[in-house]
Amino acid sequence: MYLTVRDATKTYGTFTALDRVSIGIDKGEFVCLLGPSGCGKTTLLRLIAGLTDLDGGEITLEDANLSQLPARKRGFGIVFQSYSLFPNMTVAENIGYGLKIRGAARGDIAARVSELLDLVKLPQVAGKMPGQLSGGQQQRIALARAIAVDPRVLLLDEPLSALDAKVRAELRDEIRQVQRALGIPTLMVTHDQEEALALADKIICMNHGIVVQAGTPEDLYHRPATRFVAEFMGISNLLPPDHVAQLFPDLMPTRPATDVAQLACIRPEQIDLVPLADGAATVRSISFLGNLRRLQVDTAVGSLTVETHGANPCRAGDRVALTVAPDACTWVIDDATPRKAVTA
Repeated sequence: MYLTVRDATKTYGTFTALDRVSIGIDKGEFVCLLGPSGCGKTTLLRLIAGLTDLDGGEITLEDANLSQLPARKRGFGIVFQSYSLFPNMTVAENIGYGLKIRGAARGDIAARVSELLDLVKLPQVAGKMPGQLSGGQQQRIALARAIAVDPRVLLLDEPLSALDAKVRAELRDEIRQVQRALGIPTLMVTHDQEEALALADKIICMNHGIVVQAGTPEDLYHRPATRFVAEFMGISNLLPPDHVAQLFPDLMPTRPATDVAQLACIRPEQIDLVPLADGAATVRSISFLGNLRRLQVDTAVGSLTVETHGANPCRAGDRVALTVAPDACTWVIDDATPRKAVTA
């Protein structure tokens, strides 16, 4: 691994923010730290940045120990949610600031600033002040400033959460394109699962100061390990074994043999729905969401969420039959957090 965190621990009084967390980031990899507020993800990013001191564990970059190295000497670029641009400097001065304090020649700074403004698609704003820019434009400039000095690692602390939905979607695509073009190892903190799914090569899902599960976006969405991950990574139908046996008996042979309490995790799009006059389920409501329709379907053991694409032949009150392919079901641990943290 290029950047490695081993057994990172951080406490504040009696509160444990991080409990022996271990993660790794490869060269060129885009990693998202995902989890609810208070799970420890921002604390972990601040420890890596050198903005907060470790209580235990170590952080290494290519086998060099960073644990006692101050933030200014780590060579990392950081982009915060609040932009943090210097209000009394022009856009060009903001981007070139890091190069200036490193003693770069004026001509080299100007060339680098021009290059980065083109990269973030804002070549026309060099002479403007930050206050003259929109939120999305300011965040693009903050990104350009962070990468101007060729950081060894790029750290992003919820950089899109203050933006509206449309700008956020556009900017996340641009961040990914820039990261791929430059190949900078990137660690991003987010609580938005859609954002993590769209951006990450690897997602590290955290809760209560530990790593619950780590893997590709496909792993965490289609193969969650716990109830917490299944629920946090999108809409899930979570059914105990007796309900599965009643509704979808063909799924029971897929259940692993274990004494641990389990639930069947079935995503809404994995349920096939067919109108049938004597069907065992009833459509309660239908929500039109543009590219899909989300149905609430009442069954003998409770309500299920079903999603369909394209034309939907059903109406509220219709009787339907439901089926699920055996390979579309994942069995998860019925526990919000595992007994032991995992290494990412």
